[in-house]
Amino acid sequence: MPAEAPPPPAAHALRLPHGPFRGPQAFAQCIRDATQAAAEAGWREMVWSDPDFADWPLGERSVADALQRWAASGRQLVLLARDYGVFERHHVRFVHWRRMWSHIVEARICKGPGRPEVPSAIWTATWCLRRLDVEHCHGASSEDPLARRQLREAIDECVRQSRPGFPVTTLGL
Repeated sequence: MPAEAPPPPAAHALRLPHGPFRGPQAFAQCIRDATQAAAEAGWREMVWSDPDFADWPLGERSVADALQRWAASGRQLVLLARDYGVFERHHVRFVHWRRMWSHIVEARICKGPGRPEVPSAIWTATWCLRRLDVEHCHGASSEDPLARRQLREAIDECVRQSRPGFPVTTLGL
């Protein structure tokens, strides 16, 4: 008699953070844990939102490796920012990964007069993280449906008022 396949790992088995976090190290670890969980659970969609992603650990090998394991047909990563200038200087591994997987990454810019404030957050269909105080790196993560819905509404408003940004290649004249 064949053995049954084990059930998919629960969120807590994926080491997803839950509850409040304080400080830049805790925030960076939340990002690392989220990318690992995305790879392990095969999340179909993620939205990463931040004014500039300056203090996200996107240049780290562990994050790039997790994204490589996560990337597959039918996956989508939406990036939303006010400015992507820091990527070429501080997130080189991510920039390289994005070039290879540009067909699953949509980058948007939301800036200018009258535009909504871009939240510092990760949204997925089952979990979210939101930095409520960017300067001091304080926030919370949760599986709560209400928190996820409220975050998605804030992100969607920014996306509605955004334009494509962070091109995969820069053409020179």
